[in-house]
Amino acid sequence: MNYNINSNARILIVGDIMLDHYIYGNCNRISPEAPVPVVEITRESYTLGGAGNVLENLNALNCHADIIAVVGRDDNAAIVAGKLADCGSRADALIYDAARCTTVKTRVLSSNHQMIRLDRECADAVRDDVADQISALLKQHAGEIDILILSDYNKGLLTPTVLAEVVAICKAAGVKTIVDPKGLDFSKYQGASIIKPNRKEASLATGIAIHDQDSLERACIKIKETTGCEAVVVTMSEDGIAIYENEQLSIIPTKALGVVDVTGAGDTVIASIAIALASGYSLTEACDFANHAAAIVVSKVGSATATLAEINQMFQA
Repeated sequence: MNYNINSNARILIVGDIMLDHYIYGNCNRISPEAPVPVVEITRESYTLGGAGNVLENLNALNCHADIIAVVGRDDNAAIVAGKLADCGSRADALIYDAARCTTVKTRVLSSNHQMIRLDRECADAVRDDVADQISALLKQHAGEIDILILSDYNKGLLTPTVLAEVVAICKAAGVKTIVDPKGLDFSKYQGASIIKPNRKEASLATGIAIHDQDSLERACIKIKETTGCEAVVVTMSEDGIAIYENEQLSIIPTKALGVVDVTGAGDTVIASIAIALASGYSLTEACDFANHAAAIVVSKVGSATATLAEINQMFQA
């Protein structure tokens, strides 16, 4: 089948935005100062990461999306703002906080080999005044959106207070919320529509070792009881995607033919589910669509994206 995606669907992301900074170079010698490799830099690049990668995936699917996120008041924030402008996202939904730094992950690579990663971040919970700005922005735009994605990377934005306020605003506006969770306590996502952990996250959050269909179902039931959500979607890498909805568990087998890099695959899945649901497809159909999108992404290097043309070509193969 061919999926017909509604390019006019309105999706908003609230979550931890990051900047992925790549430094490429050649490494041919060891430093005389210490037993460490010397990398001669040839080029650098920046891409949006974290919740920003969800945005990039939606753009690749021809869906315009906006994001509410917090950055520092620094040079890296200006790069993030420029990247969001390139995506056509609203500039007024980026909240600047001088007390924080913009989250940046710097990776040094030589001959396609990652030698080191350097992280710059502040994972403290956002202040009350920042939380109030998030709520005000969401209230302003809630009536304009079809789906809201909560992209939690545990960097301090999605506190229990912020989550409760966001979910309440969305419920009042009739907006479905989909969560990509982090941490052990899923109760903070109480009231969200769909919870989408991976298998490891689901196991850690429930205390249930997932090793077969029975333990998987018990974990899904516990997540549903903890959060009061409508459905649970568990991504399971080579074992596909599990859906627990209407007290029934179903599993969609993986479509991946060759795995090169799983970086960002979770972002692809949640973005694909959101746009498919916003286009009128059922959750099962949306997960099948996401399964194909993820198969394309894991066959590429880095935080890649999948286009609608690539996905539909997979369905025809």
